[in-house]
Amino acid sequence: MVSKTRRPRVGQRLGKYKLRKRLGRGATGDVFEAHDTVEARTVALKVAQDTPEAREDCRREIRIMAKLDHPAILELRNANEFDGHLVMAVPLANETLSDRLSRRMSPTRTLHYAEQILEGLAHAHERRVLHRDVKPANMLLFDDDVLKLADFGAARSPARTRFGTSVGTVGYMAPEQALGRSSPRSDVFCAGLVLYRMTSGALPEWPFTWPGPGRERLRRFGEAWKGFLHRALELHERKRYRDAGHMLDAFEAVRPKIERHLQRSAARRRRG
Repeated sequence: MVSKTRRPRVGQRLGKYKLRKRLGRGATGDVFEAHDTVEARTVALKVAQDTPEAREDCRREIRIMAKLDHPAILELRNANEFDGHLVMAVPLANETLSDRLSRRMSPTRTLHYAEQILEGLAHAHERRVLHRDVKPANMLLFDDDVLKLADFGAARSPARTRFGTSVGTVGYMAPEQALGRSSPRSDVFCAGLVLYRMTSGALPEWPFTWPGPGRERLRRFGEAWKGFLHRALELHERKRYRDAGHMLDAFEAVRPKIERHLQRSAARRRRG
């Protein structure tokens, strides 16, 4: 009989990490707030569930994170095995973008977050990594409005994910992704959904007619922003930006127009 490792519990010590609080529990493992007793700092510690599938998924995520190096991508601080538990340590965030969207957000901060989302995703695509689960819950916020793209547990290389089972989160999924096909253009569509929600307060749903819900709030950012998002959210893959790098270039090209529109709108309100 094969003995299984017990699920970790608050107060337990795993190597140099003491588990303080469980932050979440999923099918593949638990995430804890933990104290690094050697470096004297707090981290988020993901502990893989003790099944071959969960451990392999965790190893794959560790390998992917180890080859990504960008300020807008959550960095892997440590990965190890303690007492039969496979763990990975990452910085502990203040909150997720999903949490932040429940409160008012200025247009300036919105564009700052949008830039970081696209920069992180563009870096992943440059390294031939598809995220495949781009959504606000997988975007972590730190001090000074720093945003980092996180959770590469579903990530794969384009060559291995063109056809397969459906992967992603309902509501933040490209049409072809729901059919088991993923590509950089699928991540582009999902990023477009996130940016649309950030600027409209609403999330488009199938059949993704344009413009979607929240169009009045979307209008605040001007026609250049609407055109930029419309291309990201094209139903036909070939009409979208080819990858996040291309989408980032387009964002940087239209950003001055968006900022001028926001400035003119603010001036009109002041004269009001």
